[in-house]
Amino acid sequence: MTDFHYKIKSALFGVAIGDALGVPVEFKSRETILQKPVTDMIGYGTYNLPPGTFSDDSSMTFCLAEALTHDFDLHRIGQNFVKWYHENLWTARGEVFDIGIATREAINKIAHGKQAEFAGSTDASSNGNGSLMRILPLLFYIKNLPIFERYEIMKKVSSITHGHIRSVISCFYYLEFAREILLGKEKFEIYQKLQTEIPNFLKSLSIDQYEISFFNRLLKDDISELAEHEISSSGYVLHSLEASIWCLLNMDNYKDATLKAVNLGEDTDTTAAITGGLAGLLYGFDTIPLNWVEQLARKDDIEDLAERLAKKMGEKS
Repeated sequence: MTDFHYKIKSALFGVAIGDALGVPVEFKSRETILQKPVTDMIGYGTYNLPPGTFSDDSSMTFCLAEALTHDFDLHRIGQNFVKWYHENLWTARGEVFDIGIATREAINKIAHGKQAEFAGSTDASSNGNGSLMRILPLLFYIKNLPIFERYEIMKKVSSITHGHIRSVISCFYYLEFAREILLGKEKFEIYQKLQTEIPNFLKSLSIDQYEISFFNRLLKDDISELAEHEISSSGYVLHSLEASIWCLLNMDNYKDATLKAVNLGEDTDTTAAITGGLAGLLYGFDTIPLNWVEQLARKDDIEDLAERLAKKMGEKS
């Protein structure tokens, strides 16, 4: 297995296992979970599904990765999302059991002929975490491109379901963080580097300073120093991004980072999927508890997808 293949595998499993850890307690409050914290892969709970069942977060991640095993094509990505929602493509156990409102509306628009790139709402009220949770495979396609091209491609892929600038910036920050991990940088070094690079780049695009200011806790402060009660874990894209970076910076391995994300409560599967993607990349597949990997639905299919994506991306580079 090449190092590049290993990185892709680490990212895909990182997302899916974080997601599966959170599914059984999704929507539970932090206070409720605190009475019986999640310490291992469990099942049933919110959706009454077996341990290792991943949700829409991973399914859509895999749909994007699947599309990228071919030449880059926004239409193909959009159609894969339609096939997931309407035909159960890349579902864990043959059924869709969770989908966000904005994501569902965008997918239905695509199904009725809307061009994928313009299907996502650009309304400020449509800033759920639905594009952030699935964006990670795009890293492997854009990693060697200049920053403006990385941004433009990422913006189009986010906008399939979430087109507002806040969702776009969130995806951009996340992929830039992941890219620096790929380059072998240390997480706090990355955090500090992005505090200069991201604002400078966004300023060069003349993006509204008001929108950039929403990211001040990441771009100006040290989010790792905030107390847990200051970190929100709802489905709002900015909460998900902040929570995942906070978990990553405060924990020093995959297991603890993803469990911390789950135990924050509320949108547990997505917070842990987003955290898990970065933690998988940072620490590597071999650091993910083996019993979690063994319980994961469709693990052989995910392994195969990682291999096919690595082959395609290897050809591209």
